[in-house]
Amino acid sequence: MSREGVTPQSEDFSAWYNEVVVQAELVDRGPVRGTMVIRPYGYRMWELLQADLDGRIKEAGHGNACFPMFIPESYFKREAEHVEGFSPELAVVTVAGGKELEEPLVVRPTSETVIGEYMAKWIDSHRDLPLLLNQWANVVRWELRPRMFLRTTEFLWQEGHTAHADEDDAMRETMWALDAYAGVARELAAMPVIEGEKTPSERFAGAVRTYSIEGMMRDGRALQAGTSHYLGTNFAKVFDIQYQDAQGELVHAHTTSWGMSTRMLGGVIMTHGDDKGLVLPPRIATYQVVIVPIGRDELAERTLAAASELAARLKQAGVRVHVDERTQLRPGFKYNDWEMRGVPIRLELGPRDLDAGVVTLARRLGDQGKEQIPLDRVPEVLPGILDEFQAFLYDRAERFRDEHTAEIDDWESFRSQVSGGWARVLHCGRTECEDEIKADTAATPRVVPAQAPEETGVCFRCGQPSAYGKRVIFGRSY
Repeated sequence: MSREGVTPQSEDFSAWYNEVVVQAELVDRGPVRGTMVIRPYGYRMWELLQADLDGRIKEAGHGNACFPMFIPESYFKREAEHVEGFSPELAVVTVAGGKELEEPLVVRPTSETVIGEYMAKWIDSHRDLPLLLNQWANVVRWELRPRMFLRTTEFLWQEGHTAHADEDDAMRETMWALDAYAGVARELAAMPVIEGEKTPSERFAGAVRTYSIEGMMRDGRALQAGTSHYLGTNFAKVFDIQYQDAQGELVHAHTTSWGMSTRMLGGVIMTHGDDKGLVLPPRIATYQVVIVPIGRDELAERTLAAASELAARLKQAGVRVHVDERTQLRPGFKYNDWEMRGVPIRLELGPRDLDAGVVTLARRLGDQGKEQIPLDRVPEVLPGILDEFQAFLYDRAERFRDEHTAEIDDWESFRSQVSGGWARVLHCGRTECEDEIKADTAATPRVVPAQAPEETGVCFRCGQPSAYGKRVIFGRSY
């Protein structure tokens, strides 16, 4: 078995990323271009995110459902803006069972259309509202420039779809979902995301308003890690989602949709990783702790037995732990291997450690070096050490973001800033202006921050009046 080094981030961040996801055994490339096989080490990370978010969704009153992955093409054509927005990404089935289909079927890119059809069947009265649905599923969007987790032809996600009596209730739902995503990003992924609204040109196809959480990766680019959409009555009118109000009048419902995908795992990798490989926040790490027994022959038997006993005690304390039993490999190789795979804490246990009644602890990051902890106290102190490491990663990522974000008022400074970070600017909001900015710099408006001071003036690019009453964040993105 061998483990190669990876390209330094400063040399080629894209190459670093592509190498790390494979060498850390998160994914392998699928048999069809743009698809991926998520390996157990990576899938466990997704399960941890999924379990946390699913708990939030259920606690808020939503029910999980499962809708078909094949959607009649006519459903998409009923909402013109929606089909136009998704048309380049659609995979369409025209032959099945050896025969040409009477109507082509779209492989699910998102489920607003099919769920809208059934909302119309299930909603009759105002007493049926709100209808709160969620689905965990795979979706297909044909990707021309695939990158594992970030942009693949097939990926995993959750999609919430809800119907409400009025705009106020639907907007409360839209913002609840955005806050839930921000909570998952900050509390599990240790990503200091910024919440806010998208400009009109960046809205979801068919939405009235789109909101997102944006994180900064270690190359200064932005990653949209979750989105929430207020759809107004656009889909309700197309799919006849109506209810009888208390006065007996027939009224269109207001709908929302919101989603978070395996793209969040890509965000974790690019927010925290370094030239040694992954750096995983403990709350999302497949293994929070790896114990490496040291010694050969009869000494190996002794340290392995002690490591297994310690692992059992740590599991009882709620720690996800793994014992590296590969006796044929040198300790140095194992250390490098687990650093590549991002394990937060490594415990080294050799014969001298056992004689002294201690274990040697090494953190994946930090300047504290190795330290020795009494063997009998490890289950007691380790949960606190993991919490400290989680907080350390969040603070480190937040400092990096703040150091690479600047308030900009002129075009030349903007061009320089977005080459490796974010620019906070006053912006007119016109699509034509955004198109010019993108063509020249590859930067786009990421978000109009929800938490930002009020400010007005003129657009940094065209000089027309600013549109949002606050500064907009621009940056290059994934």
